[in-house]
Amino acid sequence: MSPRIDTTAMILAAGLGTRLKALTQDKPKALVELNGKPLLQHCIENLIANGFYHIVINVHHFGEQIIDFVTHNKFDAVIQISDERNQLMDTGGGIIQASPLFKDSKSVLVHNVDIISNVNLRELAAQFLDSKDDAWLLTQDRETNRKLLFDNENQLVGWMNKAEERFKWVDESMSALRQAQGPQLYYKEMAFSGLHFFRSDLFANFECKPQSVIDLYLGLAKTNRIISKPIQPDYWFDLGKPEQLQAAENYLITNPCHFEDFEGTDTLAFKARYDMPSKSE
Repeated sequence: MSPRIDTTAMILAAGLGTRLKALTQDKPKALVELNGKPLLQHCIENLIANGFYHIVINVHHFGEQIIDFVTHNKFDAVIQISDERNQLMDTGGGIIQASPLFKDSKSVLVHNVDIISNVNLRELAAQFLDSKDDAWLLTQDRETNRKLLFDNENQLVGWMNKAEERFKWVDESMSALRQAQGPQLYYKEMAFSGLHFFRSDLFANFECKPQSVIDLYLGLAKTNRIISKPIQPDYWFDLGKPEQLQAAENYLITNPCHFEDFEGTDTLAFKARYDMPSKSE
C-alpha cells in the first residue's frame, strides 16, 4: 500500500500558449523562459520549496519536450505525467484524467504553469486540510474581465465575463434576482488567481472529457463548500502574454527571489518512502 500524502500539486501545463505567439511555435508554454529559466522549472522549484514533493504535470502541446525536460532534470520530488497528447482535456477534464494519480493524497493543489507568485502555499495547504471545505479558490481583488462571484460567506455562486455581460450561476434563480434588484445585494466579484485546492476525491464521479474546471466548480457548489480564499502576495504574475512576461522579468531582476537549494528533513523523508535517491547518491 502506498504511503498517504497530505497534498499533491498538479501543474497545468497542457495549454497551447497561443497568447505567447512566436514564443510557443516550437515549444510548449511551460518551457518558455523567464530570466533564463523555463516557467515549468520556476513552478516546480517553488512547489518543492513550499513542501510539495509529489507533483503531477499534464502535457499536450509539444508534450514530449516537457517529458524530456522532467526526465533529464533531477528535481527533489516524485513527478508524474498525465499525458493528453492524444486529446487536450481543458482545465477540468485534465484534472479528472489525472485523478487516479491523486488517490494516495488527502488534497490537491492545482497551479497554472504560467502563474508565478510568492503565495505561501505551504501554509495554505495546512490550513485547507484543517478546514471543512471541499475546495478553496485562491482569489484576488484586482481588475479583470472575468470574475468569480461569491456570497457573503465566500461560497461560490457564479461567474461573469464583464466585457460581454455574460453570467453563469450555481442557482439559475440568481439571474432573475440580479435583473430585478441589481447585483450588489447578492454577490462579490473576485478575480481567480489560477491556484486552487480541493479534496482529492472531489472530482471522482465526473466523466473524463474536455471541460472547464470553473464549470465543474459551479456544478459542485450546489452541494459542496467551494470557497473563496483571498490572497495578497508581494507579487503575482499571469505570464500568458509577452508583455506580462516582460513585466515579470523586470520585477524579478529588481526583486530577486531564490528557492532554497538543499534537501531538508521533509524532502529526505518523503523520498525515502518512495525509494528516491537523494542528491548525494
